[in-house]
Amino acid sequence: MASPPNNPKDKTSLTKKITGRVPMFITKEDLDSILPHQYLIEHFQSSLSIVSPTISSPMRQSHTVQPHSSLLLMPSWSSSPALPYIGVKLVTHFPQNSALNLPAIHASYSLFSSTTGQTLTSIDGTTLTLYRTSCISGLATKYLARPDSRVMVMVGAGALGPHLIKAHLAARPSVRKVIIWNRTEERAKVLADEMRKNAGMDGLCFESTGNLDDAISVADIVSCATNSEVPLVKGDKLKAGAYLNLVGSFKHSMRECDDLAIKRGRVFVDSEEALEEAGELVGAFERGVIDKRSILGNLVDLIKGEVVGRRNEDEITVFKSVGLQCSTLLQPSSRTREASERS
Repeated sequence: MASPPNNPKDKTSLTKKITGRVPMFITKEDLDSILPHQYLIEHFQSSLSIVSPTISSPMRQSHTVQPHSSLLLMPSWSSSPALPYIGVKLVTHFPQNSALNLPAIHASYSLFSSTTGQTLTSIDGTTLTLYRTSCISGLATKYLARPDSRVMVMVGAGALGPHLIKAHLAARPSVRKVIIWNRTEERAKVLADEMRKNAGMDGLCFESTGNLDDAISVADIVSCATNSEVPLVKGDKLKAGAYLNLVGSFKHSMRECDDLAIKRGRVFVDSEEALEEAGELVGAFERGVIDKRSILGNLVDLIKGEVVGRRNEDEITVFKSVGLQCSTLLQPSSRTREASERS
């Protein structure tokens, strides 16, 4: 290791280099260009089990700022010298924005040095959330969905919808048909048209539907990204071998599926916080449908092989995500350096 500079001028120069860094901003366009879903899924698969023991992620704070709107605070930091970062994501959830043709979720992510405390980067947290959430779900799909899955149903046509579709297709390229349902049917049609034109995937069929029950009955993969407080996916409609992916709820009042779907499935979560936050699980515990011991493991357990995901072609599997803090996304790499050069 080199000796510290003894010359006062050298010390001044070094101090300027450390303290003079201007924080960069990584935009939506940067993220779109450097984070293909397949790459990010593979990155999580290779990194999460390694870095997770070093990362502290306190349970996020959720504050009601208006009757139906929330502010969420999500800090995370690493104790590893190889990952010298502190990150905080700030999220606003305004579901009424759909009437204004605006996204319901807006977010910003701030990255700090855990060595000096300096601000290193600000990131478009809205887009970052879309990639992180969808690719965590895509990774879970590799362990929990049938390898020969052919039909996917996307429940919800909001901003997360196309990302979840792309992540699931990256994880299960055997899928040949995607059926999209949304509470407002026209939005489902629009997303189906957009995916058909822009997905760049030959041989894939994209269609919309107004009948969710019928779509679910033929689905190998069902992915939900809604703010629903009434169950949308009915457990008696899930066919044998189906995989149910739930990402929408983060409050006790929210539920994207009914108790029977939880009872029929082998349930896995992204993190332990899901047992305290997810309305589907908390409600099932309170009603005695299942208990916490029925939750078979988390995503890192699956990656490390400490729990078995799908065991056969007939069982139903469920994955509930509430927002695992994936700080590994922000490790320095050629892709993030590329983004910084453009910012």
